[in-house]
Amino acid sequence: MTDHQIHTLPNGIRILFKHSPSPITHCCFVLNAGSRDETPNKEGLAHFIEHLLFKETERRSTNQILNRLELVGADLNAYTTKEYTCIHASLLRQHLERAVDLFEDILFHSTFPEEEMEKERGVILDEISSYLDQPEEAIQDDFEALLFKGHTIGNNILGTPESVAAINGQDIKQFMLANNNTHQMVFAVYGDYDFKKLVTLCEKYFGGVPENTSQKQRIAPSPITGGQYVIQKPISQTHCVLGSRAYPSAHPNKYGLLLLNNLLGGMGMSNRLNLEIREKYGIAYTIESNYTSLTDTGIFSIYFGTDAEKAEKALKLVHKELKKLRDNTIGTIQLKQAKEKFIGQIALAEESRMSLIISMAKSLLDFNHIDSLEDIFAKINAVTAQQLLEISNEIFDNDGMITLLFEPKQ
Repeated sequence: MTDHQIHTLPNGIRILFKHSPSPITHCCFVLNAGSRDETPNKEGLAHFIEHLLFKETERRSTNQILNRLELVGADLNAYTTKEYTCIHASLLRQHLERAVDLFEDILFHSTFPEEEMEKERGVILDEISSYLDQPEEAIQDDFEALLFKGHTIGNNILGTPESVAAINGQDIKQFMLANNNTHQMVFAVYGDYDFKKLVTLCEKYFGGVPENTSQKQRIAPSPITGGQYVIQKPISQTHCVLGSRAYPSAHPNKYGLLLLNNLLGGMGMSNRLNLEIREKYGIAYTIESNYTSLTDTGIFSIYFGTDAEKAEKALKLVHKELKKLRDNTIGTIQLKQAKEKFIGQIALAEESRMSLIISMAKSLLDFNHIDSLEDIFAKINAVTAQQLLEISNEIFDNDGMITLLFEPKQ
């Protein structure tokens, strides 16, 4: 039995609902449009649009937009990724209509006035500068630029100072027309409502949105070779990211790699990298691994920051851990523990209701289907030690890995 309901409006916009008896409602509007959909020299456009949605519309000023939900104590925010744009709000259940009304207004009636564009351009240029001042953030994007060289997936979501400076109103209109396909939009609600009444409310506000059936062609990235890159910067620590391309979101090995990632450098202090490099040798304050799946590829990476003289040893220890996973089949007890830990963490993460409803909306966009928690647990439990060995040899292959180091200037 599913724990959610779906209704599709005639224009293609889907309404996703999950019931919760809570007085708090979490809702989001997810569009299948992100930074990878930008054209050359328009890097940062999707993110720029996300910022501008909170400016003027045909019937609201910036202050009216910001106050519409804040006046009733609600929390409104948005973000852009490589493949999505998401607007989300948390509010008391009786104020849902305010959110639906506002979402429809900012998404479909924003006017993008020139003076607001100039103000926001300055804000984003400051955001880029601030981000470049944080090497632990900047290195991840520089790593992805190497991993997807020459492909839009490798572009920084914020864009570059040059590309942001050049964006104009025409660029915004063209991007939205080309990427805002109404059949690739989901409005999702997690709260205490009658589904029929919710559908009626959504029909009132979203039903009149003109259908957009524009089809975009996302091109998969071409293969690359591994390599090591060193960049000297005016920093006090060495920062390192190493990793490789990984499985896309529909790949049968996805759950195996998620499990491996969690075992290696996932949440908590008991993962292998943390125990070996931080606890045993006291080398790195932060060490972690990450796996992000996209529609046609994925990103696996390990990050650490350490003193310059310890960086070489830290890198050797990381490779030693990866080699263990490539060479040895994980034991039965270890595998059972790894699964229990990961399943427990996923169950706890479901308490973050906003994250859950956004994740469900994205799943509906990507697969036209939403796995229940039981389905996800079954997929994790089905992973075998042999599978993990094969995945390790494919993804943690030294020859295919890219390593990027930010070193302090001599």
